Amino acid sequence: MASEIAYPLLLDGGLSNQLEYQGCNLNHNLWTAVVLVDSPNEIIKAHTAYLHAGSQCIITASYQLTHQGLKEYTKTLEEADGLIIKSVELAKAAVDIFMQGSPNASRPFIAASIGPYGASLSDGSEYHGNYSVSDEFLYEFHLRRIKLLDSSPANFLAVETIPNIQEANVLSEILKTCNKPAWMTFACKDDSHINDGTSIIECAQMLNDNPQVFAIGVNCTHPEHISGLIKRLKSNSTSKRIIVYPNHGEIFDPKTKTWSEPTGTCFNQEAVSNWLIDGADIVGGCCRVGPEDIMKINLD
Repeated sequence: MASEIAYPLLLDGGLSNQLEYQGCNLNHNLWTAVVLVDSPNEIIKAHTAYLHAGSQCIITASYQLTHQGLKEYTKTLEEADGLIIKSVELAKAAVDIFMQGSPNASRPFIAASIGPYGASLSDGSEYHGNYSVSDEFLYEFHLRRIKLLDSSPANFLAVETIPNIQEANVLSEILKTCNKPAWMTFACKDDSHINDGTSIIECAQMLNDNPQVFAIGVNCTHPEHISGLIKRLKSNSTSKRIIVYPNHGEIFDPKTKTWSEPTGTCFNQEAVSNWLIDGADIVGGCCRVGPEDIMKINLD
């Protein structure tokens, strides 16, 4: 499926900010996934907004959707499985609606979101990655959800916002047992290192020999760091495609769960053009990037 992509590829933006724009309350441990449980049509509406804005690939609402987090909603693992698969089904429904209105368009791709362990804690742990858990714990935490999404109608697995090399290694081993092509993106604190301080080059080298990972890169990171990160990934002579989808330019405070005013480089056409020149193959936005931002992006 990855071989069918025409590069460069345009992703969507932040699901959370679009759902909030639609009036959804995300003040919950499940974050965007609570909308999937309570108001699934709002998920379809949000996906459709990005498709009409020009997104060629949408990312499902499963980022914070884990079996552990769903315990208060479900009585069995099978019920939790159903909700996780539902995130892909809602994305597919949005694509179907879009194609009905645009029958001559290329069918958009669907990437099944797989967030880090820290996201399930709902305390900002993905911003530092200091979990203090074993490899075995992380393996068991991720395995069932990844295998489930690997069997879903999604085109790709989107392993996102990974903050530490330990978790990246564990996830890489699981992905080697999957059928779907995957990308892995890291949350970075500067233009050289992921959030735990590991060099982005070391992360790339770790993934270079994984046949299931077709793209590596960065998400949920300030735009001012993106050019440097792309250049470092390219300097590693990686055979993987380079994917970047940063935040809009605000800084998130995980304690107050609020965003600051944009600083420095922001997500816009000029920035995206520079990232493509630097060597990015897949671009899009993360938190605070909305359909209006995606609509302004021209990949030519």
